[in-house]
Amino acid sequence: MVGSLTSNKIAYFSMEIGIRNDMHTYSGGLGVLAGDTIRSSADLSVPMVAVTLVSRKGYLRQKLTASGEQQEFPDEWDPSKLLDLAPKTVEVNLDKRVVKVQAWIYEHKSTIGGTVPIYFLDTDVAGNDPADRAITNTLYASDDAYRIKQEAVLGVAGTRLLDALGYKISKYHMNEGHAALLALELLQRYEYDVDKVRRRCVFTTHTPIEAAFDKWPYTLIEPILGREFPVQIIKELGGEDKLNMTQLAFNLSGFQNGVTKAHTKYSMKLFPHYSIRAITNGVHSNTWTSQSFHKIFDEYIPGWASEPELLVRIDKVPYCDIWNAHNVNKENLAGFVKEKTGVEMDPECLTFGFARRATGYKRAALVLSDINRLREVNKKYPLQFVFAGKAHTKDTSGKDAIKEIFWRKEELKDEMKIVYLENYDMDIASKLVSGVDVWLNTPFPPMEASGTSGMKAAHNGVVNFSVLDGWWIEGCIEGVTGWGIGPSPEEEVEEAERRKRELDDLYNKLKYIIAPKFYEDKDSWIRLMKGSIGKVAYYFNTHRMMRRYITDAYLG
Repeated sequence: MVGSLTSNKIAYFSMEIGIRNDMHTYSGGLGVLAGDTIRSSADLSVPMVAVTLVSRKGYLRQKLTASGEQQEFPDEWDPSKLLDLAPKTVEVNLDKRVVKVQAWIYEHKSTIGGTVPIYFLDTDVAGNDPADRAITNTLYASDDAYRIKQEAVLGVAGTRLLDALGYKISKYHMNEGHAALLALELLQRYEYDVDKVRRRCVFTTHTPIEAAFDKWPYTLIEPILGREFPVQIIKELGGEDKLNMTQLAFNLSGFQNGVTKAHTKYSMKLFPHYSIRAITNGVHSNTWTSQSFHKIFDEYIPGWASEPELLVRIDKVPYCDIWNAHNVNKENLAGFVKEKTGVEMDPECLTFGFARRATGYKRAALVLSDINRLREVNKKYPLQFVFAGKAHTKDTSGKDAIKEIFWRKEELKDEMKIVYLENYDMDIASKLVSGVDVWLNTPFPPMEASGTSGMKAAHNGVVNFSVLDGWWIEGCIEGVTGWGIGPSPEEEVEEAERRKRELDDLYNKLKYIIAPKFYEDKDSWIRLMKGSIGKVAYYFNTHRMMRRYITDAYLG
């Protein structure tokens, strides 16, 4: 199946790619998914080449005060110490200046398959205007003009670089709307033949609400991009009032998909004139499975890393091996928490994890919102919580959520252990998704397009307890793979009633089902862990996801 692609490459464009923890070129789920996409593509020998930005100063390095105030610093790294320079440079016209763009090469090599080269675009080139040299410094900076220039470097300069390096591209895959300007570059190449461009472009949308789409005013677009593209053409394809990057991508791609079934259904309401397919996200099984579970999977389910669907055979693994592997991870997490915070977690205690981008709709503090009900559970069944996550520099709701957790932590300090790990990254994520007992996710539906942290947790036998949104609508088998929180999104419920039922469900299941099962029926708990592995991890992985992209999007 893959061999027929060998004469051409799939060009995968993403504003962020998380491929190594010491390369600070990602902010969260989108970048980590991109990294997992590349890992699985290499394992499956998909002939892919990836393009992103170098982000020399990273996203942000987070420091937290004793009261939970987030302080932000550059998260710098030096590409010259890890990467090699590409032999070609290209140019792009931005703000009436010619900007030279170089690229750093990183080759991700699979131990079982092929290699995917990743090009990290960089404008810090001698001869560029000082302002232009900084374009690729900071990921998701707050300035609109800066962001437009970054997206032009990604889409326009990235496409030109692949041409200059001699790549023959069969499909251009835009991972979110940030890369949509590549389609305008192709449109000029094909003399404004829209159908030719659509045959070459694949677009994956990750955003479930229109307000979150990148939309840029033409008062900025015209001076920045006017020398590259006729503004009237941009307006026809990207919107008359503002350049909507998601709309531009939809109009110039022949294959479009959402990242879960629910997200796709919601996207079709926003864009009813497009045929949007559903390809549910996954995670790279080999990367996100802890060493203790690697060991038992290798022993009882040989070949699982290259064929994660074999994890459906988890029933072959003895209960004691599952539990022992999990206890190794809990002790590792407890040691890490003590090292970073000084807090001594109890490895015997029922432990909940919540870690993701800190923003208001994620509702990180929901589980702490009724401390009297939480205290009631804790009196009989001890609980402890580990939180982590960065808020964007301008996201006051996310920063407030962090402070609320710190406030609750102080209020409950004599009753239960609550810690917040600062500067969340992929290494911390690996420890968290394997070292807790229950993985929490409590977004406002339908704001969670997918979410992948719970999939990582499932690979380590950690049980999900989540609001029915994103991927969990597909993954939740109540009492078998974990538990849902609140009513189904299909159920017609007033918002106030939905909020009340969510809280009732959360605390009632915690008190009457989850905590008693953990403390009083260990065999039933381990069956849940097996359900998480054999019915979630076996399916929600990027090997399955990439096979869908190959057959549905790349070979079409």
